[in-house]
Amino acid sequence: QVQLVESGGGLVQAGGSLRLSCAASGIIFSINAMGWYRQAPGKQRELVATTTSGGITNYADSVKGRFTISRDNAKNTVYLQMNSLKPEDTAVYYCNADGRGGYPVRYLEVWGQGTLVTVSS
Repeated sequence: QVQLVESGGGLVQAGGSLRLSCAASGIIFSINAMGWYRQAPGKQRELVATTTSGGITNYADSVKGRFTISRDNAKNTVYLQMNSLKPEDTAVYYCNADGRGGYPVRYLEVWGQGTLVTVSS
């Protein structure tokens, strides 16, 4: 009833940039936090960046100064601008959101299907 659809992944050379987008759709009453997580081959999923509905952001130390998370509340969309990409940023990136939605309206935590980011050296 609530879906997250990611886009923007792909192949980029080290030092390059990519911008990921994630749009929430469905029966949405309110969204609290939205964020990005990633999972590299053979590793656990880890937090990349999150943002609250009030604009408070949080970043993993490994991406601070290189990645920027932003959000358009009117469009229920979150973005991740990734600059100065490194090979170690290679992973499947997942969008996450929590809030109230669905029918009947209830608390939900939703994940996107993931988008692959590959950074070549």
